[in-house]
Amino acid sequence: MLVTLAGVMPDVDGLGIIADVAHSAYSGEENTFYYYQHYHHYLSHGWPAAIIVTLLFGCFARRHLRTMLLCFLVFHLHLLCDLIGSRGPSPGDIWPIAYGEPLFRHPIFVWNGQWRLDGWQNKIIFTTLFLWELWLAAGRGYSVVEIFNRKVDAIFVATLQKWRTNLLGKRNSL
Repeated sequence: MLVTLAGVMPDVDGLGIIADVAHSAYSGEENTFYYYQHYHHYLSHGWPAAIIVTLLFGCFARRHLRTMLLCFLVFHLHLLCDLIGSRGPSPGDIWPIAYGEPLFRHPIFVWNGQWRLDGWQNKIIFTTLFLWELWLAAGRGYSVVEIFNRKVDAIFVATLQKWRTNLLGKRNSL
């Protein structure tokens, strides 16, 4: 669970969107997304945040070194994925990774071939990984749902296993 959370932690700096929406609702003004635009990819998309997350999550783990290594890797996997495929709707809407922020401005990583966040490449990758996880969950006997509720996970996995058995049974009968 810690490793999974480490992979999501870079986007904690995007929570400024909550302040933006709240301000807009309270003031009645049009939402400008000031905090989101200003702080997302700034506070926690660099090596300082990677080190903090790695050390903090390592403290809570049973296998400290292994967890820290995996946290560091998935944190950077998130950054790589952002660099490759998190562009906005227009070609000029590229999200750079200021790797030293918020302590240092440089280095800054930019890729002009960055895919749209809602691009076909990301949709195919998501769908493939999602279906693979469902397949693995049916085989392992547990899924990501377990993080939230083990009883619901047991029901979910039983359903997946039933579908998997039916799918394999139909495939074998062909």
